[in-house]
Amino acid sequence: MIDTHTHLDALEDPDGAVERARAAGVTRLLTVGTDVAGCRRALELADAHDGVYAILGIHPHEAGTATEEDVAEVRRLLAHPKAVGAGETGLDWFRDYAPRERQRALFASMLEVARDTAKPAVIHTRAADADTLEALGDFDGRVVLHCFSSPHLLEPALEHGWYVSFAGNVSFPKAVDLRLAAREVPADRLLVETDAPYLAPQPVRGKRNEPAYVVHTLAALAQARDEDPGELERQLDRNATECFDLP
Repeated sequence: MIDTHTHLDALEDPDGAVERARAAGVTRLLTVGTDVAGCRRALELADAHDGVYAILGIHPHEAGTATEEDVAEVRRLLAHPKAVGAGETGLDWFRDYAPRERQRALFASMLEVARDTAKPAVIHTRAADADTLEALGDFDGRVVLHCFSSPHLLEPALEHGWYVSFAGNVSFPKAVDLRLAAREVPADRLLVETDAPYLAPQPVRGKRNEPAYVVHTLAALAQARDEDPGELERQLDRNATECFDLP
């Protein structure tokens, strides 16, 4: 089992979280850096643990202060052998923590980094569907729609062959639209994640999320798609291996 998007550096006990994940059968984790310091920490954690890899980028919330030198440093760090993705990057018109033009410029720069390093671009988008699609218009690399929460993006995602990654919110009782979307994603384009420490799935809702809990999201996806959980787990593992060029 694999958790394709977690923030180990945001957990109080990242080393313990890795061990608890293994005990739950989650043997591979992709931990995400959202600024330069976070990217360095993600690589430290990846180096410290077998089965842990890093996705490196600058979050749109950081766009107001991110510099060209920061982007250049992320590009350099992506040469690390355990760096497997560029992100998360994108647009967030929901929180609006950074000026929109700065977000757009950072997004364009990070997509260029993803293209040049041949890493999949891991996309964060909230309340910015149309602008996200426009920004991705001429990007011809692999795309992962992280923590998928916008059914309006499903059709273009399927048209472009993007990967669609579901987090714990797909298990929430009111998330019927997400479960319906999950049924439509081709088997070879589906991914699963925790986005820990956020969005703990329904069986542990209210707790601080961690990679071990990805098994609950798998169960919710299997039920939504009317598939055997074991078979779906193996498919998700194959998908992640292909998407992120994992060993």
